[in-house]
Amino acid sequence: MRSVETVLFLVVLATVVASFAHRLRVPAPSLLVVAGLAVGLLPGVPPVQVTPDMVSLVVLPPLLYAAGEELPWRDLRAVLRPVTVLAVGLVLASAAAVGAVAALVTPLPPEMAVVLGTVLASTDPVAVTALGRRLSLPPRIQVLVQAESLFNDATSLLLFRLAVLVAVAGSAITPRGVGGEFLLLAGGGAALGVLVAGGVFLVRRRTENPVLESVVALVTPYAAYVLAEALHTSGVTAVVVASVVLGTQATRLTTAHIRLQVGAVYQTVIFLLESVVFGVIGLELPTAIRQLDGANRWWLMQVVVITATLLAVRVLWVFPLSALTQRRRGAGRPSWQIPAVVSWAGARGVVPLAAALSVPLTTAAGTPLPERDLLLVLATGVIVVSLVVQGFTLAPLVRRSGVARSPDDVRHEDTLARLHMTEASLAHLEQLADLEAAPDAVIDRLRHDLEARIDRMRQRGRAGTEPDSDHTVTYRRLRRDLLAVERGELDRLYETGAISDGTRRRIQRMLDLEDARLAADEP
Repeated sequence: MRSVETVLFLVVLATVVASFAHRLRVPAPSLLVVAGLAVGLLPGVPPVQVTPDMVSLVVLPPLLYAAGEELPWRDLRAVLRPVTVLAVGLVLASAAAVGAVAALVTPLPPEMAVVLGTVLASTDPVAVTALGRRLSLPPRIQVLVQAESLFNDATSLLLFRLAVLVAVAGSAITPRGVGGEFLLLAGGGAALGVLVAGGVFLVRRRTENPVLESVVALVTPYAAYVLAEALHTSGVTAVVVASVVLGTQATRLTTAHIRLQVGAVYQTVIFLLESVVFGVIGLELPTAIRQLDGANRWWLMQVVVITATLLAVRVLWVFPLSALTQRRRGAGRPSWQIPAVVSWAGARGVVPLAAALSVPLTTAAGTPLPERDLLLVLATGVIVVSLVVQGFTLAPLVRRSGVARSPDDVRHEDTLARLHMTEASLAHLEQLADLEAAPDAVIDRLRHDLEARIDRMRQRGRAGTEPDSDHTVTYRRLRRDLLAVERGELDRLYETGAISDGTRRRIQRMLDLEDARLAADEP
């Protein structure tokens, strides 16, 4: 099956699967993996060969960028310490545990067992973000698992490069070399991410063409990734840092109309790329299995043991960390709900697949790298099991634990934010009325609308008669000024912690839609 046909098939398959996933209330990535696996097992289906560049260069940067852009800086600062502990300590522990277990239960040589451990050590930001979209997790938990998956790449990539160096060339490793390499990967990637974000900010602030804005937004993650990789730093870290920085400046970058268009374009691209990559994960496993020799028939049991090891290490790491954090805050007896959700949310996905595919075929001496095919099967198998088992059971666990925000809480927060914004808008309108800055008819109409919105937040009132054209133009201008006031109040509520990032994004989109409608009606 040629590449273009494969991509088109996966897009069609994803569209059908997404429809069923929405009706069945199951995560689409997990269902896509199952569908891809089922198709790959059908007789007569040609093998699917995935290159490392296709995953790491074509698919990964925009998906990482979208995940990082959703990460609110305010909430990230609140969980920075546990994120650091998980992104460094847990990755090291997971790599060591999987390497030791793989050396015991699989035919992998010790060096290749360590490579497998480093491949699977970190959680995947694409999978975590995709699985968590439909879950009403509290902001702190959502940011914790998402930030961990975004920032543990520098640690896992460093371990992976060192392990491959030992397996391929048999090179010695010194602590000083490890420290320098980590600073280059993490610090260099972060610095380049900030640099790219600054350049993009300057460009987008001076661009008012929606098409150019969309192109710049799509090119940004690729620019950060390619530049960082060319300078031998972490491309993933560069993309993540650039996306977080630009995400905090979203309302300052451009107009409401362009934000809506760029958002629509990006959502389409993300859907297409996620459709391809999660379908490919399912299709890749049967192909990798067929390439194994007959001596490796116990691979499925080995996949289960390695997956259980990853989960056990994560539980043994997260629960004590959560208990220590709760005790430091004086929360009394530690609860099991939050660490259980955090432990189960650590899925593997696209980043580990890209790492496994990039393992060299030969050693430095030119001989075939021992058991590389088995390593690819084990890594892909663990990824599939993680996405399917944790993906299908994460939502029930969240409901069972009771940590999810109820729809009533979300609606209450949304209504409270709109109420404060409308009151701020009405106060500004009264100042304009005192200054006689607009005709009384226009002021009265806006006052009527805002008072009706305060009384009934879901309905928009209108004055009895439609004003003449001059008043209509003035009405639109004043209403857009009031929208700016409401945006300022929305930002204030978010910065003071009164509302969550999800509520802010929903209301910001509502304001952008109204602003774009008013701008389109202007002569």
